[in-house]
Amino acid sequence: MFETIEIPAWTVWLAGILAMIGLLDRILMPTVRWYLRRRMNKAILVLNDKLQLKIQPFKLTKRRVMIDRLAYDPQVIDAIVAHSQAEQIPYPVVEQMAHRYAREIVPSFSATGYFGVAIKVARWLSRSLYRVRLGYVDEKTLKDIDPEATVVFVMNHRSNMDYILVTYLAASRSALSYAVGEWARVWPLKPLISSMGAYFIRRKSRNQLYRRVLARYVQMATAAGVTQAVFPEGGLSRDGKLKPAKLGLLSYMVADFDAETSRDIYFVPVGLNYDRVLEDRVLLASEKGIKTSGMTKLTAFLRFMMRQIGLRLTGKFYRFGYASVSFGAPVSFKNFLKTHGHRKQEVMTKALGKELMSKVGEVIPVLPVSLVARVFLTNQKTPLGKKAIINKCNVILQKLLDNGAYMHIPHKNFEYAVEVGLRMLMLRHVVVEKDDKYCVQPEELDLLRYYANAIAHLG
Repeated sequence: MFETIEIPAWTVWLAGILAMIGLLDRILMPTVRWYLRRRMNKAILVLNDKLQLKIQPFKLTKRRVMIDRLAYDPQVIDAIVAHSQAEQIPYPVVEQMAHRYAREIVPSFSATGYFGVAIKVARWLSRSLYRVRLGYVDEKTLKDIDPEATVVFVMNHRSNMDYILVTYLAASRSALSYAVGEWARVWPLKPLISSMGAYFIRRKSRNQLYRRVLARYVQMATAAGVTQAVFPEGGLSRDGKLKPAKLGLLSYMVADFDAETSRDIYFVPVGLNYDRVLEDRVLLASEKGIKTSGMTKLTAFLRFMMRQIGLRLTGKFYRFGYASVSFGAPVSFKNFLKTHGHRKQEVMTKALGKELMSKVGEVIPVLPVSLVARVFLTNQKTPLGKKAIINKCNVILQKLLDNGAYMHIPHKNFEYAVEVGLRMLMLRHVVVEKDDKYCVQPEELDLLRYYANAIAHLG
């Protein structure tokens, strides 16, 4: 009974380490978590004093709690029952599917990650690639938005840079919650984007249970006042034109809206334009039905990055022209219902989507490349001198301005703006110079049309 038992030293060390971990987990970690949570709450209060649109408590709720709230929502439970009966699948199996969808959709917002890291990265990346300019802003109406209302930024979708650019330019207003497609569900993008408050969606899914879970999350976030950003076009524009709205997310937001009891929803139209879209050739190939494998896209991306790094090292790098974002006057959904509320839900949502895309189109800024591209598109076979290009650009611009368009003119010098657009097209070998005349390369006509299409809807 009192005999000495020898045990290996590593066993003693292991037991000691496990005991220490248990001690830390039970005593120290709750204190640390309380301290960090207290500091986080103070930081949120400071941020909310500075932001025009406050960070709502819904966004700060623990992710595990939000997943359970979503998965056990009465409407989701009804959808589980319906799906189980329709597909002849046991209820527990369908319930697990709903939980999986909830975990996939619900983000894990981090105020520190968003304002401490994401905003700085977005600012650095945007300024590294473009000369970023804030275009037209209807400051008065934006400031008059009811602070208790839900604000939804409605944007055209030109590039995957849209997320980064708008996050950077809207940083002083609020933390935006994006709906992000399948492309971002890869490591390390997924945890990064999720921590920024974005939620992932399967755009092409026709699974009714999944769509019900997604709809309930969007409705819960909208009802709680979470500031969101959506791209109603449903994907990147492959030909440069502004597309009609796809009504999925918009219909979810307004489905359970009650003009008497619900908080108002303000839809803020946002227009984006670039002198160069990074994915332009990939998008044009997709428009023609040319399919490329993931490895081919990765190889092309790495080749592009190596070329840009080489240009930077040799001092020959030029930023990709201007990138501009404009913010229009918000549309109050309660006011919209006063003229459209008598219609059926589906018809009313279509009318909302049409009006919002019209207002987004109105605030898409005219940039040098789009303007010069439009001149060459109407003079495809006629070589033009620089003076003729400037004169034709001026004629087109005056017409666009008369229609209410906005143009960013660098240094308030119109001739310099035209030179910027011309230089960018020459760097892309879309336009070539011969004997002081400029003409279009026939093989690059699609690319020229792509940039001209960005402002085609303006008149």
